[in-house]
Amino acid sequence: MPEQPLRGAPALRRLLLCASSLLLCLAGTPGHAADSRAPTALAEALRETRLSSWQQLLRQSAGSDEQARLESVNRFINRSIVYTEDQQLWGSADYWATPLETLSQGRGDCEDIAIAKYFSLVRLGVPSAKLRLTFVKALRLNRAHMVLAYYPSPSAEPLLLDNLQQQIRPASQRRDLLPVYAFNNHGIFLGSAPQRQSSQSPQLLSRWQEVSARALVDGSTQPAPQG
Repeated sequence: MPEQPLRGAPALRRLLLCASSLLLCLAGTPGHAADSRAPTALAEALRETRLSSWQQLLRQSAGSDEQARLESVNRFINRSIVYTEDQQLWGSADYWATPLETLSQGRGDCEDIAIAKYFSLVRLGVPSAKLRLTFVKALRLNRAHMVLAYYPSPSAEPLLLDNLQQQIRPASQRRDLLPVYAFNNHGIFLGSAPQRQSSQSPQLLSRWQEVSARALVDGSTQPAPQG
């Protein structure tokens, strides 16, 4: 899948200005060319700005309606994360990162992006039963892909939050995606019949259980900050 461009939301513009200022500062430091600490300092400044912007998003969106929360989270995560394959980022063929890990890196693949949206929305009070991490086949790319599906009600058509498209759209408008199966903390659901829950337990999804446990430990699943 192609990498997603970083676009100019105000918080991200501030991030880039911060990075530019840091580079200018470092460039004026004697011996900077030989200072191996410079990339680390820049990476840390970018990391702190992304995490601070995420916390600000959670504070500002906490009182909005669910549709507004979907829009703000989808927009922020898509603009903050540059698509990167797991092998390049983590040295593993398939690693599911927590939102804190993904935003710390500023990079992740489709699973990491969808997971970051899922936990961000849960932190904002969207019931997890309305959210399903959904494996699909991206027909134009001819490869497996993951999106986050939001169900306004159990029988409603889902809205898809996807890093391949910036706009949230109903599933019927995404003919480029073929659903395979979906899951959340409540169960596994069939792609061909999304209202039917599989008899298989979500406990069988070991990577989901693992990333959920790590998200609890690193604070990704804490309630939305107040104030």
